[in-house]
Amino acid sequence: MRAWIWAGLAAMALTAGVHAAPPTPAAPASAAQGFRLFRPATPAPAPAPRAVAPKAAPVPTATAPAPVVVDTEPPIRGYAVPIGGALKADNDEVWQRIVQLAGGKGARFVVFGTASEDPEASAKQVVDLLQRRGAVAEALPVAPKFLWVDLNKVVRDPALIAKVKAAKGIFFTGGVQERIVDVLQPGGQSTPMLEAIWDVYRKGGVVAGTSAGAAIMSTIMFRDAPSVINVLKGRFADGKQVDRGLGFVGPNLFVDQHFLKRGRFGRMIPLMMAKGYKLGLGVDENTAAIIRGDEIEVIGDRGCLMVDLTEARTDATLGAFNVQGARISYLEHGDRYHMRARSTTPSAPKLRGEVHDAESPSFKPYYTDDVFHLDMLGDSTISNAMSRLIDSVRKEVKGLAFDVLPRTNDPLAELGFLFRIYKGSDSMGWSTEEFGGEQFTVANLYLDISPVRLPMPLYGGWGGMPKVQPPLPVEAAQPASAPSGQ
Repeated sequence: MRAWIWAGLAAMALTAGVHAAPPTPAAPASAAQGFRLFRPATPAPAPAPRAVAPKAAPVPTATAPAPVVVDTEPPIRGYAVPIGGALKADNDEVWQRIVQLAGGKGARFVVFGTASEDPEASAKQVVDLLQRRGAVAEALPVAPKFLWVDLNKVVRDPALIAKVKAAKGIFFTGGVQERIVDVLQPGGQSTPMLEAIWDVYRKGGVVAGTSAGAAIMSTIMFRDAPSVINVLKGRFADGKQVDRGLGFVGPNLFVDQHFLKRGRFGRMIPLMMAKGYKLGLGVDENTAAIIRGDEIEVIGDRGCLMVDLTEARTDATLGAFNVQGARISYLEHGDRYHMRARSTTPSAPKLRGEVHDAESPSFKPYYTDDVFHLDMLGDSTISNAMSRLIDSVRKEVKGLAFDVLPRTNDPLAELGFLFRIYKGSDSMGWSTEEFGGEQFTVANLYLDISPVRLPMPLYGGWGGMPKVQPPLPVEAAQPASAPSGQ
């Protein structure tokens, strides 16, 4: 049985600030002429009261060794909230939590539709959804698709910058993430508007974004990425498929979106290794991660994948991307991840539910059959494989990823990848059925990715059953005796 690390009152004290809502801001001034201010038709419920760290029994967490990190920057008081895209209008938990973190009812938000094809409509939708939850929100005309706007001037406009600085929350809509970066940080140079956003964030405000608005959270992001399989094949370059982000989550965490839905762990790990990242956070659709200081909290409909490459290795002699020993954890609603300790704390319902510990004598796994996945990059395949493995007698599960329709004359057409997910001595799982279907938290499984050859084409026409030769007579099948004297 592994040794437990107990997260006691000291750890609770360090992270309790995540639950505390900032003070409610004063009522905002009227909007300047030319900017419509949308106000809520009906008041939203008041934010939940501040959570108090319990003094009862400590909570167990699954941990992994981590290097000592020395802070050189002053702590940021605000909250970064990457949302994995496809955020539904009825996801009250996410919308209400964003407003609560910004101060609750009356919190002032500015919305950037910068990334969108239709920035006016996208921003207005977000404004309406925030105001339904009690915020006072306003869209700013900062988008390349507004052809009548001089972007060089608008990001320096004192009136607009004042609106940003007066806000407690910033929201970026989805679309094309390069538009956000190119407008607010052209040529890598920060604009006064971006500095104003950072000012709000440093002072305790919320910077939230969905889809493209989540991609910009890292210092490095996928700008215009090809398919996941092509990233695995090494087909990405700086300034084209990869570019700088705005870095709200700091230099040590990589963030990606639409993650489980689109199998994007297959593109995250190659980029993390290329850029030296040790930690990666993949946020799925209709799901948000609340990041403040050392802690990540998952809320919403689906889940997040944490990738830890602290102890990962690679073999350069193979001539193609490969990795051994990547540590992966799957978190759902209410779960938390502590970046310094590399530890996972399951939600209270999970702790009340079933524990899946392969090294415990009381472990009674449900699954016994072996499974092989033909498309490891499929919709939620990896999270499903992890949940099944942690509740299985099996020690590992495997799967493939390959290009089913490679380009003509593609020299890498036959390059595929074998994924092996396996248990370690620190692998743990928790599950609950309190909300209907079974929900899992899985900590510290391991992942190897190896290049393999898949001959193309993978299939051909069926020519019918092969003809079977009739068996030889018994006497004909026996060898003749050798003549005497030979």
